[in-house]
Amino acid sequence: MIFDCTIFLDEKMIYELRLNLLNNYVDKFVVVESLYTHAGNKKRQNFNIEDFKEFKDKIIYILIDKEPEDLLEINSDKDSGKKRLNSLKRIKLQYNTLLDGIKNASDDDLIILSDCDEIPNLNGLSIDKINRDILIFKQHLYYFKFNYLYDNFKWFGSKACKKKYLKTFEWLRYVKNKKYSFWRLDTFFSNTKYQNINFIENGGWHFTNIKNPKDLIYKFSNFGEHNEFETTGTKEDDVKKWIANGELYYDHFADKKSSAIEKVSKKIKLTVNDESLPEFLIRNKDKYKQWFA
Repeated sequence: MIFDCTIFLDEKMIYELRLNLLNNYVDKFVVVESLYTHAGNKKRQNFNIEDFKEFKDKIIYILIDKEPEDLLEINSDKDSGKKRLNSLKRIKLQYNTLLDGIKNASDDDLIILSDCDEIPNLNGLSIDKINRDILIFKQHLYYFKFNYLYDNFKWFGSKACKKKYLKTFEWLRYVKNKKYSFWRLDTFFSNTKYQNINFIENGGWHFTNIKNPKDLIYKFSNFGEHNEFETTGTKEDDVKKWIANGELYYDHFADKKSSAIEKVSKKIKLTVNDESLPEFLIRNKDKYKQWFA
């Protein structure tokens, strides 16, 4: 069996797309939503299983109604480091709560972890050929529209392993996107560096930030890196211009140690490209026409 596990904020359209693309391969869809954003703001419950009636028998939905118990006290808006650490604690809670959804999975069942907008391509994947491998799906990266492609960039999104090798979902999420050589002895003592990585080359699609400008500002203000976003001064009108012009002001090639300002200082032109999109999305282009360039 295959368990598809993801966390949820408010991505109803993307989750519906996910269900349609994966339904023929996945046995159970596990989804966890929290009543608190990663920034710690209270939110309403957005997931309604009745929105997905066709798939409801396969969905295991879990709602978190409390904050982590070990949050750091924030005394000032300048406590950026503490804000980030608290975000990571909330993300950890949400990821690891997914364990409740796979209690009935067997040791040899495949467990896939993704953010909601990271959709793996499972066509041709054989569970019988997977042993101790950690699977990492190399995905096409799309921004703002279903066919605005961030060209020449592969997103290492969905990750998977058999249940008997799963430590925690937080562990799986932060496995390094690199296969280390057998002579790297440090891999024997690391929780992130592994030799048994199997990269899935045509690994699916990361449909990120496919929302209207107002909803994007809400997301950026509440996701894990909200403390960085706050320093950029980005406004709703800025996002409108980006989408209209097919431009992205966030450099994924930038050094991870770069500041938020440095990361958003470079303009990247997105490419209009339908070629690598899933067949279901092309067939239903009229339904999603406002989200195509």
